[in-house]
Amino acid sequence: MVRLSPARLRQKRRVAATLILVTLLALVAWGAGFVRFIGLIPHDVVDTETITDAVVVLTGGSLRLDTGLKLLQNRRGEKLFISGVHRGVEVEELLNVARRSPEELDCCIALGYSADNTVGNARETATWMRKEGFRSLRLVTASYHMPRSVAEFRAASPDLVIIDHPVFPVHVKIDVWWRWPGTTILIVGEYHKYLFARVRQLIGRRPDGMN
Repeated sequence: MVRLSPARLRQKRRVAATLILVTLLALVAWGAGFVRFIGLIPHDVVDTETITDAVVVLTGGSLRLDTGLKLLQNRRGEKLFISGVHRGVEVEELLNVARRSPEELDCCIALGYSADNTVGNARETATWMRKEGFRSLRLVTASYHMPRSVAEFRAASPDLVIIDHPVFPVHVKIDVWWRWPGTTILIVGEYHKYLFARVRQLIGRRPDGMN
């Protein structure tokens, strides 16, 4: 058995202590950031009255589409843009899914087919908004997805006015997330994606592949 010299032993202890301290600091930073992120998740729709140029729906659930169609029907926007639609899906099919008459709304709906992630949603919408000459939008997505969506949209279109209009899927228990493992896993995953997005925006890189 090799015996370490007192100096070598002290060095190993210092390294171990440093690693423990760095780990603790990282955990504290992660926890503080997570608490802040939880605070960013909306628990209701704050502004239901402001009229914007467009209503933008990010695909990912029938509740989002139904909410977007209701907002268009209630004239909260001049047009409805649905970003991230699967190729081959048309306006009439979407309206039928949402039980709306095609003649009622299809004139005011545009579909985006190029986005397959949140970064793509932001880019696709920015292009469409410029083409339409629009300056403001009401953004419809799930509440847990809203912080990252707003961050991506502001990065892609810093001059746009963005009003968040979250929807609240019944299976996501935001108010008591710690009691529901599925919701906890979902929020922690979204927090990591949000961190990645913010770091990427700070260093000016935009790699593909983040959902």
